[in-house]
Amino acid sequence: MKWNELAQQPCSIARSVAVIGDRWTLMILRDCFLGVRRFEAFQERLGISRTIVADRLKHLVEEGVLKRVPYQDNPTRFEYRLTEKGMELHPVVMAIVHWGDRHYASRAGPPLLHRHKVCGHDFHAVQTCSECGEVVDARSVETRPGPGAPE
Repeated sequence: MKWNELAQQPCSIARSVAVIGDRWTLMILRDCFLGVRRFEAFQERLGISRTIVADRLKHLVEEGVLKRVPYQDNPTRFEYRLTEKGMELHPVVMAIVHWGDRHYASRAGPPLLHRHKVCGHDFHAVQTCSECGEVVDARSVETRPGPGAPE
């Protein structure tokens, strides 16, 4: 399967990877959740070419993950803000953070702690069942064809 064919696959993972599966795209999303909004800040933080930053931002805007919002006139300059669709990637990003903290943090601990503003406690991302609230892991899940499965 070719990279440009992923979006046409009858698979939610393939379709998602077609949008967010590039390493620089994930790093841009990380920065978005850390409050970065401006092109120059993405480029400076990531240390990559303007072309790569522009390409990834354009793709995320086209896919409705980010929106361009003007913050200056004459010349017009834009910042990039997460849309609702983009905000829904937060659990995905947090799952990657949790995995990275578990397997790649230094002996001192993770580089960032995440505090829940509502209760004031630091937390780790966990996946729970939307129906019963129990923690879900790979061994407790089975799949079956859904209404969008190919016939």
